[in-house]
Amino acid sequence: MILAVPCIAVASSGWGQHPQLEAWSAWKAAHLTDVGRVIDDGHNQISHSEGQAYGLLLAQAFGDREAFRHIEAWTHNTLAVRPDGLMAWKWQGNEADLKNATDGDLLRAWALLRATRDSGWHEQKGKAAQISRGLVDNCLAPDPRVPTELLLKPASNMTVTDQSVVVNPSYYMIRALIELGEAFGQVDLLRTAAHGEQLLRDPEALRDWIDVTPSGIQAATDLSGAFGWDALRIPLYLFWSGRHDHPALKAASTRFASATLAEHVATVTAPSGQLIAQSDAAGFRAVADLAAGRSPAQPRPSHGYYADTLALLAQIAWREGI
Repeated sequence: MILAVPCIAVASSGWGQHPQLEAWSAWKAAHLTDVGRVIDDGHNQISHSEGQAYGLLLAQAFGDREAFRHIEAWTHNTLAVRPDGLMAWKWQGNEADLKNATDGDLLRAWALLRATRDSGWHEQKGKAAQISRGLVDNCLAPDPRVPTELLLKPASNMTVTDQSVVVNPSYYMIRALIELGEAFGQVDLLRTAAHGEQLLRDPEALRDWIDVTPSGIQAATDLSGAFGWDALRIPLYLFWSGRHDHPALKAASTRFASATLAEHVATVTAPSGQLIAQSDAAGFRAVADLAAGRSPAQPRPSHGYYADTLALLAQIAWREGI
């Protein structure tokens, strides 16, 4: 298994008066309420587990303990209401959808681990271990091609069989899986990280959603088979994990570069490579820069929750992944 991650300085130190601190302040002003709720303005002002986890990662990386406390308090009180340690995936209209989204849980656990281990913020100690157990118990499934290996299910309630496991490849944050597995002795998370890294080497895995079957990888029925809004995070996470020579980075870079407008990147491409959508938002350009091995574009807030968040995450990935 490939388990190494690069050595880095403590994430919450060293930003000083860096310009990205201004971008972080702008992100908070645009997307974070006073009570710690991260709002997705691209999806009817909902809040979801992914957004809360991203908020925690950003607050920890920028050394913003107050924001971290508020985000985690709202998350704990509103979304972390399941008995298995995982979160309800969505909050809308003062109501939680109790299904989970595995990436949100994985990234929240990692943010909590980083806060305790790297920043010395011990208020949340013990939560990351509980979430990690919940992931192992509820969100892993045997790979139909190699039943001794484990795949990351997108949600605990997803039906799996020995003939089919639906997977969202962008949920594989290799570094998070490894660091949580090592911190809490969860060997299955380490196995999932190693197998996921191999999964992403298959060109057919560069989609928003795939179906893993005994005969190989294919598009998932009734779900996006494009390299699109989900899949564009694959190179972000691989770079952040120090996997600079992973073939998915080069493949993603080729996709991004198919934009036809100046200073745009392709954000959605068909499996054939045909351009479907493109954008000049700094966040998408920043991820494209990482895929190409370049320092990411500087954050320019006001492109919406998703692009603004990716812009800041890319800065952290560059800082920690090189």
